[in-house]
Amino acid sequence: MAECVALINIRHRNLVKILTACSSIDIQGNDFKALVYEFMINGSLEEWLHPVHTYKPRNLNLMQRLNIAIDVARVLDYLHNDCEMPIVHCDLKPSNVLLGGDMTAHVSDFGLAKFPSEDPRQLSSGLTSTVGIRGTVRHAEPSNIRRIFHCL
Repeated sequence: MAECVALINIRHRNLVKILTACSSIDIQGNDFKALVYEFMINGSLEEWLHPVHTYKPRNLNLMQRLNIAIDVARVLDYLHNDCEMPIVHCDLKPSNVLLGGDMTAHVSDFGLAKFPSEDPRQLSSGLTSTVGIRGTVRHAEPSNIRRIFHCL
């Protein structure tokens, strides 16, 4: 849960905003931990680049694609260089880039994230110890109001 707390406390305009954290037990008696995050009206970049179930084709013009790439680069720079504890995403792909109403890109799904050791001796030797959050993001359609990010 410490990693969940770390993600809740970081802020950047290109990260999906974490609304709250939940901890409970599921119907099978297993621990259930989740982050609840802001709904992104335009879905994922994956849905725009490779539409599957859409009646109206979606197209991104060159400027939109460039702005999305810049948004993702900005948040990665922030995660790697400006966070109190550096975070390496490790699973960046179009389905993990969500698009807001103004087509601003927001990085999500930190299920494979790593938190490299801050010990300079380990970093310089190339041997970094990592702790990761395990799980998957569930980006639901608008008909489903649950937006969760499992931290198992």
